[in-house]
Amino acid sequence: MRIGMALNYSGGFAETAAEAADLERAGLDIAFVPEAYSFDAVSQLGYLAARTSTMELASGILQIYTRTPTLTAMTAAGLDFVSEGRFTLGLGASGPQVVEGFHGVKYDAPLARTREIIEICRQVWRREKVVHDGAKYQIPLPADQGTGLGKPLKLINHPVREKIPIVLAALGPKNVELAAEIADGWQPLFFHPEKAHLAWADPLAKGRAKRDPSLGELDVYAGPPLAICDESEVPGYLDFVRPHLALYIGGMGARGKNFYNELACRYGYEAEAEKIQDLYLDGKKDEAAAAVPDELVRSVSLIGPASYVAERVEAFREAGATTLTVVPMAMDAPGRIRLVEQFRALC
Repeated sequence: MRIGMALNYSGGFAETAAEAADLERAGLDIAFVPEAYSFDAVSQLGYLAARTSTMELASGILQIYTRTPTLTAMTAAGLDFVSEGRFTLGLGASGPQVVEGFHGVKYDAPLARTREIIEICRQVWRREKVVHDGAKYQIPLPADQGTGLGKPLKLINHPVREKIPIVLAALGPKNVELAAEIADGWQPLFFHPEKAHLAWADPLAKGRAKRDPSLGELDVYAGPPLAICDESEVPGYLDFVRPHLALYIGGMGARGKNFYNELACRYGYEAEAEKIQDLYLDGKKDEAAAAVPDELVRSVSLIGPASYVAERVEAFREAGATTLTVVPMAMDAPGRIRLVEQFRALC
């Protein structure tokens, strides 16, 4: 089982890079740099490429609306170059709150845009003259929409790889089906090994049925919180996770437009999801956290004694996870590094 981790994206680059180098020595296989509405992820990824040597580096995620498809491809090729072939392009739609609220870009047609962006990226990396006539992107721009001077161009530089891995963050059935069809990897959130099939078995099967064999097997990146601790400490750690779940299930999106709430419902927690959302949107955040079912908190986490965590790793493996992008529950960098070292021994 590969081990991954999302790095701090809101602090200092030097501090994060120093920790990343220690995590690499501790056995971390891949580090993700998020991009929300802090500094851009690309700056930090380039900085990390110079401070690490073996660990894979990934965007986690670049939002599909915030860059042109060709700029996304150029950026990925550049990061793959400076990291000597260690970059993975993580893409996702994000949500309308960020895309429209911070970037001022219309949030529309995420499936169509994602498919076209991936097609264009792979065309750029093959150093073909980029010609694309899609519903959302036309390259070169048609003459009646611009000056008429655009012409097909290809990337000047030779990429390190013409097949840079692409990981899609996806939750909804159609998005997951698309990931299984065209991406190298899929990054769900709140992966519940025993109930993942309820949410995703059908869309994964549909996507894999259309998958090009040359892509190989789909990598699945699950992201459980991690704490290796005595049994007596487990309730306290679970209580740290509970508000995070409540935030997403209850408050990450509007009523009737919350992808994470819909996921909880697909897992079979319809009544609980409704209650959590009602409480959260009414401003009762503590009560919303208390309403998150214990079974859900435990199942999406890796929290407990080493023997228990090892058993749960096998449960994730049997459910299809190939990489565990853990969230180490430690207060400082030395604690996170020790935790990764312990976890590496269990995987």
